[in-house]
Amino acid sequence: MYDGGKIITGIIIGLVLLAFPIWYTHGTAPPRPEVKLPVKEKQCVQPKAYMKTNHMQLLDLWRDSTVRAAKRIYISDDGRKYDMSLQNTCMSADCHAKKTEFCDQCHNYTGVVPYCWDCHIEPKEPKEKSEEKH
Repeated sequence: MYDGGKIITGIIIGLVLLAFPIWYTHGTAPPRPEVKLPVKEKQCVQPKAYMKTNHMQLLDLWRDSTVRAAKRIYISDDGRKYDMSLQNTCMSADCHAKKTEFCDQCHNYTGVVPYCWDCHIEPKEPKEKSEEKH
């Protein structure tokens, strides 16, 4: 084999460069974000585990139901009724009022760019009581 030493050296250098990100971070993931849970409501429209993995599918179902079928009421598994509205139900003052403390935390952590705000108006963050006094 001609130039076998150069080929093996190149393979080793290539493997080191490919593995560098793993070595650099020591295989650790960034810390999970601290997500603030709903303000007044104690339970979401579905259980927490379901919402963590399927919230976008639920929101897509809501969108399709309201826009295409003119259905506005969602009945959860436990029989509670909700208005199918991202802004008036999910992002209301009683639930996930602060987008930066709820939605953005997880989406930034996972590197997902949601398309919710392509159609919806991004909610204005409610001011804290201490900010209003200044």
